[in-house]
Amino acid sequence: MTISKLVMAALVSTALLGAVAPVQAADEVNVVPGLSIAGAPLALHGYDAVAYFTEGRPMRGLDKLVHIHEGAAYRFSSEAHLDAFKKNPGRYAPQYGGFCAFGVSVGKKFDGDPQLWKVEDGKLYLNLNEEIYETFLKDVDGNIRKAEGNWPEIEHTAARDL
Repeated sequence: MTISKLVMAALVSTALLGAVAPVQAADEVNVVPGLSIAGAPLALHGYDAVAYFTEGRPMRGLDKLVHIHEGAAYRFSSEAHLDAFKKNPGRYAPQYGGFCAFGVSVGKKFDGDPQLWKVEDGKLYLNLNEEIYETFLKDVDGNIRKAEGNWPEIEHTAARDL
């Protein structure tokens, strides 16, 4: 499947499913539509950002362990993870505000699935679906380079406007 077909498939699935369409805290962060904790929309689908680095796997966070960062609420599975995030959120927060890394590489903002992740060079990347994740993995460095080039242009733009 070509990249343009992958992007079109992602757009169609996003439009049809509705539930995966991101709503932004401030357009820069991918948040769960309609869910808020401590008065802020929920980021990372409620998963613990630190767990990817310390546990090597996604773990759900708890409602009682929350930190607001860049207008979005992040949940954590332990006090230690919450403290680590508070000390250095830039080290643990997903790249591109938790939007799909491959999507950003093609100039789009798609939902990032916390189950489809990769830590590369100490940074957390998410992807929309299994097919796009597999495509991202075929050229991680190239896709990250493209995403890094695109992110400054799209960071402050709503997903629906791309």
